[in-house]
Amino acid sequence: MIWTTEQILALAPDAASAKAGQGLSAAHHWQTLGCDEKSIWGLCQGSGKNPYQTQIDLAEPAFKCSCPSRKFPCKHGLGLFLLFASQRQAFTEKTPPAWVTEWLESRARRTEQKAEKLQVAGKPIDEAAQAKRAAAREVKVAAAVQVLQLWLRDLVRNGLAVAQTQPPQFWERMAARLVDRQAAGLARLVREMAAVANSGQGWQARLLERIGKLHLLIEGYKRIDELPEENQADIRASIGWTINQEELLTRVGVRDHWLVVGSRIEEEERLRVQRVWLWGENTNRAAMIRHFAHGQQPLDASLVTGTIFDGEVVFYPGAYVLRALVKEKFSEIEQVAVLPGYETISAAVAAYATALARHPWMELFPMLLKAVTPVCRNDVWVLRDDDGRILPIHPGVSPWAIMAMSGGHPLALFGEWDGEVLRLLSVWPADELVTFLLTRGS
Repeated sequence: MIWTTEQILALAPDAASAKAGQGLSAAHHWQTLGCDEKSIWGLCQGSGKNPYQTQIDLAEPAFKCSCPSRKFPCKHGLGLFLLFASQRQAFTEKTPPAWVTEWLESRARRTEQKAEKLQVAGKPIDEAAQAKRAAAREVKVAAAVQVLQLWLRDLVRNGLAVAQTQPPQFWERMAARLVDRQAAGLARLVREMAAVANSGQGWQARLLERIGKLHLLIEGYKRIDELPEENQADIRASIGWTINQEELLTRVGVRDHWLVVGSRIEEEERLRVQRVWLWGENTNRAAMIRHFAHGQQPLDASLVTGTIFDGEVVFYPGAYVLRALVKEKFSEIEQVAVLPGYETISAAVAAYATALARHPWMELFPMLLKAVTPVCRNDVWVLRDDDGRILPIHPGVSPWAIMAMSGGHPLALFGEWDGEVLRLLSVWPADELVTFLLTRGS
C-alpha cells in the first residue's frame, strides 16, 4: 500500500502531534533509517543521551517508540512515517536491528494468542452460571428502568423550562444511579440530555425528542419478551448490554470490498471513542467499527480513511445493524470499479427513514452522497443535488474548503447525519479522498 501524507496525518492523536510530526519528517533529524517489506525503523536524536528507537509495523500500521510520550502514535512515529512516504530512498538500511525484530515477534505471538482465545470461545460454557448472572442483572436493570421512568415523569410534570435551569448535578445524580444498576447506556443518554437543555435555539424540541426516545426505550424493555429477537437486541444494546466480541467473531460475516470512508474520535465518559465507517462496494452497505481507549492509550490505526480492502465483516445483532467487527482482512484493493453510496439526497433520506423506523434509538446515520454541491443559502451552508434537494452541513467544517475542492461542481461526500445536520468527514474531489481533521472531535 502507498501511504499519502493526508492518511498518515489522520493517524495523529491530536493537531499538536500532527504538527510536531511534520517537523520531524526531514532526514537530517534521523541518525539511521531503514525499511523492509514488513516494517520501518529509525533512530531520532532527542533531548536525552540516547537516540529514540522508533519503529512501525506496516501491517496495521502499529507504532512503538522509546521516547517518554504517552501519545500513540507519538511525533517521532508520525515523523518517521511521513518521511517514508515522501523520501523512501532515504531508508538505506535493509536488515532490521534486534529491537525491531523482537518487537515484531512479540506482536506475532500476541496475534497467535488472540486466535487461540477465539477457538476457546467456541467451547462449551457454564450455562447455569451464565443464566444466574443474567438473571441478577435483569433484576438490577428492571429497577433502573423503574427509577428512570419516575424521574422522567417528574421532569415532564415540572416543565422543560425548569429542566433547563437544573445544575449539572441534577443530571449526574440520575446517571450515577443508573450506572449502579448496570444500565450504562441509559446513564449516557441522561448525561447527554444535560447538554441538549443548553444547546441554544430549538433546545425544547430536541430535549422533548430525547425524552420521548427514552420513554419508548423504557416501554420497550417492559415488554421485551413480546418483541422479535432483533428488536430485543437493539433495546438491550441501548440500555447498556454488551456482546462478547470473541463469540461474535465466530459467526459468519459479510465479505466485500470495504472502503474506509471516514473516522471520528470523541471523548465519552473518560474514554476516547473512535468510530470508523466502512462501505461495501458490492453490498452498498455501511458498517461502523468502534474502538475505545483510556487516556492516551493507542486506538486502532489499521483502518485508514481512503483505503480499500477485501475482507469479512461481522455485524452485531439488531433490527437495523450498523455496528460491526472486522473478522478478517484478505488483501488490499487498489480502487473500486464504481463508488457506492446514494445517488440523490432523497434516496439517502429515505434510507434514513427506513432505518429509524426499524431502530428508533439510532443516533447517527452514515450518508455517502455521490454527487452534491456545497452552496450557501441565507448564511447557512447546505449540500444540494441535481434534483434541488438540500441537506444542512454541520458548522464544524469550513465550507469554503469544500467549495474550493468542488469548484462549483458536484462531488462525493461522506458524513454522519444526526437528524438535523450532516457532519462531514471526508470528500472525494477528482477521485481522490481527503479526510478533514475535524474527525478527531469537535
